[in-house]
Amino acid sequence: MTEMEDRWLSISEICKYLGVSNDTVYKWIDRHEMPAHRMGRLWKFKKVDVDEWVKAGGAAEHYKKES
Repeated sequence: MTEMEDRWLSISEICKYLGVSNDTVYKWIDRHEMPAHRMGRLWKFKKVDVDEWVKAGGAAEHYKKES
């Protein structure tokens, strides 16, 4: 299980994990607030970094702004 926790997640995996659409994640990335790393043409995510960002209110702020 820890092997899965430490690996880099793809855009589709992070969307499924967070329960949001690709468009939402791309908006969060474009605003440079969601922790993401570009590897060539692909975006990759560390689950622990995204979890910390969500807990700190990163996602909540965006929902308020987009409403």
